[in-house]
Amino acid sequence: MTKIIAVTNQKGGVGKTTTCTGLCGGLAELGKKVLAIDLDPQGNLSFSLGVEVEDNFTIYDVMKGNCDIGDAIIHGDICDVVPSNILLSGLELEMTGVGREYVLREQIGYVKKDYDYIILDTPPALSVLTINAYTASDELIIPMLCEVLSLQGIAQLRQTIFAVKRYYNKQLTVRGILLNKYNPRLTLTKEVEELAQMIADQLDTTIFKTKISASVSIAEAPAHGESIITYAPNCRAAKEYKSFIKELISPPAKESKPEKIQKKQKSSGDGK
Repeated sequence: MTKIIAVTNQKGGVGKTTTCTGLCGGLAELGKKVLAIDLDPQGNLSFSLGVEVEDNFTIYDVMKGNCDIGDAIIHGDICDVVPSNILLSGLELEMTGVGREYVLREQIGYVKKDYDYIILDTPPALSVLTINAYTASDELIIPMLCEVLSLQGIAQLRQTIFAVKRYYNKQLTVRGILLNKYNPRLTLTKEVEELAQMIADQLDTTIFKTKISASVSIAEAPAHGESIITYAPNCRAAKEYKSFIKELISPPAKESKPEKIQKKQKSSGDGK
């Protein structure tokens, strides 16, 4: 069964695109068929996955109805990609029709059977693109930094998630919060992590056990059109992403409830 995952946070610079490329590279290495959809007008995911956008249909054309999603798919070295470009930034004003929240879900339905995982990289804004991503997805991954502003972004995101679940996609779940550039030695890290757990509880989710450390290799990989998994497979961050993917594809752990112990009734001593 195909799993559709949106990586989201309205705060920019928290590692959404890095998380997407890490997911795509790691899942592909496991032999999974992966489609990456770039919903950010900056097109960073397309660039990071090494695809050429020029003279190709993009997700903008798909959302506008100029082509079907299959026409926009580029077969890259890491995975298949539906690229983005700057035209996407004007989509909010151009999409005014009834049912605009369901366009992406309908299009994904045409190619869903061809993939094991579809990864959506969302823009750092609560726009029609974000709503489309949530409506089309099964799960959300929320990357964040151990900073107060990053934490605030998640708190604001909560209302949007609840609204989408109520009106457009009742099956949507938040798979977890992923901590990026994690440094356990900092006092602020522990403080923010505790507050993040409170928000995770409100979202009925948890913080992933795997945390991603800061790495120069992560910053270098996009320039080579590679994910951290293929660019520097032996570095600490690559191993952490592999651990994160293993955690992600495993069924969520369910809390075990203590068994009830039935006490035997003592004999009343009446001789019966």
